[in-house]
Amino acid sequence: MFDFVVKTPVAEIHLFDHDVFLNHNAFRCPGAPSLEGLGKKQPKVDYLASVYSRMRKRIPHNYSVDETAIEKLKEMSFVFICIDKGSGKRLIVERLQEWGIPFIDVGMGIQLGEENTLGGIVTVTTSTAKKGDHVASRTAFSDGEAANEYSQNVQISELNALNAAVAVIKWKKLCGYFDDLAKEHYCAYTIRSNQLISEDMHEA
Repeated sequence: MFDFVVKTPVAEIHLFDHDVFLNHNAFRCPGAPSLEGLGKKQPKVDYLASVYSRMRKRIPHNYSVDETAIEKLKEMSFVFICIDKGSGKRLIVERLQEWGIPFIDVGMGIQLGEENTLGGIVTVTTSTAKKGDHVASRTAFSDGEAANEYSQNVQISELNALNAAVAVIKWKKLCGYFDDLAKEHYCAYTIRSNQLISEDMHEA
């Protein structure tokens, strides 16, 4: 997602992440990191800064958004939420809605099927000033109780890319860049049936 957003003419991009750049998240990032880069065990934001500083200046934050840092989001005009810890996500969602800041939450649930194939769903949930009452029922706030192969199987970079692309397309619709007839605030792609559905429409 960051790869798409960094190529737009937004004034600033703030990246909040405290993860170390290791093999499992390298497979979710665009490009091909070197073994030397992985061996540094550097903060992921530092790695991304070194790559994308070739294109533009930006502000990385080597920490997650929690109770001590949540106020930083008040400065944002739009937020993408890409985290799998439900408790932390709940805090962000509740505060953003309280402050009236629009956001998009991306989610993914991947399960191993009986024939040893992967199935599941990729979701994009949007909250705006015009519609946000659906978010509580559409967003996963659990901390990983359900089985999810996402945390174990790295061969799903195309699903990460699809999730990011659909989210950024929706953001660009909200910005008036793309046509938006449906005005959906929830979109889901199901792997097994190859269906992309749009629900929770906002009636103009």
